[in-house]
Amino acid sequence: MGCERQVMNAVSSYLKKHTEALVKDVGIEQACVLTGKSKATLGRYYSDHPEHAERFMPVDAVAALEEAAGYPHVTSALAELKGITLAMDERRPNRPGGGGVNSDVIALSQRFALLMAEYQQSIEDGVITANEAKRLLKETLSLQQVLLDMKLHLEEETV
Repeated sequence: MGCERQVMNAVSSYLKKHTEALVKDVGIEQACVLTGKSKATLGRYYSDHPEHAERFMPVDAVAALEEAAGYPHVTSALAELKGITLAMDERRPNRPGGGGVNSDVIALSQRFALLMAEYQQSIEDGVITANEAKRLLKETLSLQQVLLDMKLHLEEETV
């Protein structure tokens, strides 16, 4: 049980440090405005004092601050703890775009056509080189992003 508690203490400390980095990235005054929390409350979320050991920032507050921050500090910390790698999508911010599902279907067919054209070009000589594989991967990731956008639009329509 002692080893398990040490791991939990290390995880708690790690998350609290990233919570503090998030608040400092946004600025304490702006963090108060965005979350509706006081400076004291925000401070408790990343305090290493034993009386605040079980206190963590609510996920809605984390989301609000990460939207304003330059980096998703807490989200990346959680991902790292699970061995997950995050990738920034420079293509667009996390804001709903226009177009909806119909635009997504068109984008999906266009992306799929680009992937198939890239594949056709890559296998002409019977060998897919490392550079060709990288281009195929890039097209596959772009296609995946269109599918993700489509999924989000479909979820918006069902709410």
